[in-house]
Order: sequence, then C-alpha cells, then structure tokens
Amino acid sequence: MDTSNLYVDHLAWCGLIALNMARQAGTVSSAAQENLFLCRWLATAEKKRLFRRELANDIRWLLKEGREKGLRADLPGKLEYLWRASSGDLLAQNDLFRLQHVMHAVTLTGINYGILTESDWEGRQAVKINPKVPAVFLRKSDLETGFDEQGSLIKPLATRITAELSAVDVLLSRAGWKRKAEVGDPLLHLLIADVQ
Repeated sequence: MDTSNLYVDHLAWCGLIALNMARQAGTVSSAAQENLFLCRWLATAEKKRLFRRELANDIRWLLKEGREKGLRADLPGKLEYLWRASSGDLLAQNDLFRLQHVMHAVTLTGINYGILTESDWEGRQAVKINPKVPAVFLRKSDLETGFDEQGSLIKPLATRITAELSAVDVLLSRAGWKRKAEVGDPLLHLLIADVQ
C-alpha cells in the first residue's frame, strides 16, 4: 500500500476553490446554495471522471451525504477537514483528529472500518470477524472514554485488525500513532498515540 496515492487533498482543495469562486461571483450566498453547488460540482466530477480513480468512492460518499442529509451534511466543513487533514501539519493536530485521519485513510485504501458496541465486541452476540476480509474495528466504549476534552488520548484503544498489519502500521505512523499486539488474540491490538 502506497499512502502517497491518497489524493484526497487535491479533491478537497479543488472543491473549496470552486466554492469560494462561486461565492465571489455571487452565485452562492447561503448554506443551502453551498450544498446544492457542491452536490452539482461533485456530480460533474464523478460523471466526467475529473479525479483519480482512487477518489471515486470519496466522491460518491460526499455526493450521497450532500443529497441525503442536505444542510446537515456540511459539505464545506467536510472538504475543509479533508484538506486540513491531508495537506496541513498532521502531527500538530490532537490525537483524536489524527485518529480520524487514519480511519479515513484506511477506508480510502479499501480496508473496511467499523465501530463495535460492547455486545458486538465480545460475548455470545459478538460479531464474527472474518480474518480473510481486511478490516479495522474499534471498540465504541474505548472511543467514548479514551480521550480527554482536548482530544488527547488518555488510555490505549482496543482494536481488532484483519488487514495487512504492515499497511496499517504505515497509515498509523504517518499520523503519529502506533500499534501494539496483544498476547492471546492475534486480531487484538492496542492503538497508542506516538507524537513526541
């Protein structure tokens, strides 16, 4: 997996520039118009294949969000997040922001990502994880209690990983995180913030 193939910063930058040009031209002056403009812009980008193939799923996802959620989708905010996460100084961000960046990068590379409730994580009703399907699963309760109000990690996050570990390690280290394998369960790992 080559993380340099994640061109989401270019997509986000183009979307933000197009939106700002529309604002300056006076064709967009409200949040509803921004959503409509970006939905049309994304639909055109998808139809004309203006961006790399690796971004097709991101474009479809953004377009679906904008169409289904309307103003609640906050497409300008999502593009701003993607641009900042991809092009800014990622290691200067807080632990939670960097973890969100990692999970976005995981989905861009085709690895499945999910958050499991306590009953899905363990017990009789636990989700059966197929080790042959590349995925990363985080425990919901760890996400809820693992960070302080400033987004700093206060305890390691339990994670089940079926994806190629070296590929996940590359994404984690790029964002200032590391993985520690747990003894007894080959799929269980702890995620730890690793920013100096």
